[in-house]
Amino acid sequence: MFAQEPVQKPLTQTEYVKLLYDLQKIPGKKDELIGAIRKRGIGFELTDGLRGLTRTKSKNDSELQRALEESERRRQNPNTAKLPSEKEAAQVLTKTRENTLAAVDEMPDFVVKQQIQRSAAYAGTNNFRNLDRLVVAVSYRASGQEDYKVLSINGVVQANSTSKQSYEETGGTSSTGEFVTVLAIIFKPESETKFEIVDTDTIRNRRAVVFDYSITRDKAKQVVTSAGYTEETAITGMAGKVWIDRDNFRVLRVESNATELPETFPIRSAKRVIDYDWVTINDEKYLLPSLSDVRLTFRQKTDVFETRNLIRFKEYQKFGTEVKILDDDETAPEVEKPKEEKKPPVPEEKIVQTKHSLKIGGQEIKYTATAGTILLKLEDGTPKASIFYVAYTKDDVSDASQRPLTFSFNGGPGSASVWLHLGLFGPRRVQMGDAGTLLP
Repeated sequence: MFAQEPVQKPLTQTEYVKLLYDLQKIPGKKDELIGAIRKRGIGFELTDGLRGLTRTKSKNDSELQRALEESERRRQNPNTAKLPSEKEAAQVLTKTRENTLAAVDEMPDFVVKQQIQRSAAYAGTNNFRNLDRLVVAVSYRASGQEDYKVLSINGVVQANSTSKQSYEETGGTSSTGEFVTVLAIIFKPESETKFEIVDTDTIRNRRAVVFDYSITRDKAKQVVTSAGYTEETAITGMAGKVWIDRDNFRVLRVESNATELPETFPIRSAKRVIDYDWVTINDEKYLLPSLSDVRLTFRQKTDVFETRNLIRFKEYQKFGTEVKILDDDETAPEVEKPKEEKKPPVPEEKIVQTKHSLKIGGQEIKYTATAGTILLKLEDGTPKASIFYVAYTKDDVSDASQRPLTFSFNGGPGSASVWLHLGLFGPRRVQMGDAGTLLP
């Protein structure tokens, strides 16, 4: 016996918009919406208007926006954005694992400067407020040792700063392990990482294959520390996504979420996204972090807050080189904010009037025909919709408030409203046969 799952048609614009509005009411439906986009694709042009609506209704969710953009690329060119077969996906993972682990073993000693902008917001709002900015010198040794030296805080040079294993001394959120630790955990065989291909994408003009991955707590052994009145530490698992270059089988981006967090642990979520790019150290090219976005969510009494560290990696150099503070280090990097939607211009209410007459029962009736628009507004005066109408009013009426009034509502699109108007209720009607067809 053989069975074949029916092929689903691409999402229509109407279906997508409905799912988008459902998402606004029930945020948990995000996975369902993204799954529908990836599985069915879209059968409509992705306009700037739809992009803006997506940002607004999803609260600027980057995963949904990326899935939508890739689906649009797939609609325009199915071959370019085609998912690899199961066999091809396995080969991509095998080659990427080999390249990544070889790169970890060949990683040189180096120093790099981190420009760190720290901010905070109420969780889920994405409306971050800057807290401080740090400039940190990091020394990395091929053995995996990382040393951090705080050079300045909010532009104030830290004269007596010494190298330590982290920059926790500054308080607030800190992170380590961006260089090779995360990649090593994901790809080393002992982690027994589970991979599943989910999509294709484009990162910095490079075509990429996107995989979901997950590692259990006993294999990942990721350490998350909460430093409040007392310091608490949790060992967690890892799950997220990895973007792999389709041409050279190197990692372009990693998204990592802490899993299996204890219920009583103060931190409720820990996530970071690391972008990798090619840098030159001692005339050799290496794939190293260029940007890291670290976010922690925690509850404080009845409120839930989210902290964000946006880390830019600058000036990779050979080990032992002095890391200096430059003028651009003192400029606070801009924290990405939700894009403000351009409000469309408020339509004007317009009317056009013409005078007419007709005879009914031998009596001449003069009337005014008005074609125009009515602007509907919310209670606060915000324009909501513009409705087109046609009205016929009898002339020479002494008291307009006492005359009979009839409203006829009919929708479109196109000629649907025309036939109710010209075929039934209007002062002049088109002659048609008994079956509703036009006469010759």
